[in-house]
Amino acid sequence: MAFGGRIPSAGHGGVAVVMTAAAADVAVRLHDVRRRVADAGSDPDAIRIVAVTKGFGNDAVAAAVAAGLLDVGENYAQELLDKSGEASRDVRWHFLGVVQRNKVARLSPWVRAWHGLDRRAAADAVAKASPGVEVFIEVNVSGVASRPGCAPEDVDALVAHCRTLPLDVSGLMAVGPAGDLDGSRRSFRYLARHASELGLRELSMGMSDDFEVAVAEGATTLRLGRVLFGPRPERGKGATIGFGQLGGS
Repeated sequence: MAFGGRIPSAGHGGVAVVMTAAAADVAVRLHDVRRRVADAGSDPDAIRIVAVTKGFGNDAVAAAVAAGLLDVGENYAQELLDKSGEASRDVRWHFLGVVQRNKVARLSPWVRAWHGLDRRAAADAVAKASPGVEVFIEVNVSGVASRPGCAPEDVDALVAHCRTLPLDVSGLMAVGPAGDLDGSRRSFRYLARHASELGLRELSMGMSDDFEVAVAEGATTLRLGRVLFGPRPERGKGATIGFGQLGGS
């Protein structure tokens, strides 16, 4: 089903309203996600779902908003800036990528939560540009040095530093190892235990392939893209996607 199609739906007081087919499809997928969250043992209303529109067009953001998802996440600074100008003002933008100090000032007017803080310099830049903003400390749970996130042994010191700054240090964030649900479970369990020890309230963990495992281990925020929007277009193609039109992930 492609973005841009329109289907009628019943409105308030018998007045017909129009919903895009894309938004209707996202709504159906979102309903299924919430059912799976409940099956995994959590209250769907207690889980914050961030719709990850990385690689998709502006119409994906509009479809998410129409389906009731106001928390929208981007991994790349320019994509967030490009989409934020056209999106609803109700959108709460989450920046999910590596925090680059030279881009923080441009992003700060839009970003309501930063999920990728992994070093003191990045925290200092965010605190200067957006005092009081919500932040997550990203932890490299994979053990692969090339992956983003601070090392597990550095988490305590980074959290302590961030707590000296004008930041809302709400929780920890991690990306589970790809294609390894058992590894994701172990990683998420560690993250939940460590967040509890640090007195942090939020856990940003779980994506399309492992969100049920994350929920079972205590996730409070899920970052979901493909499970809501379908296959992701290749980066650099410049396409505005339609559901079911493109391959890849």
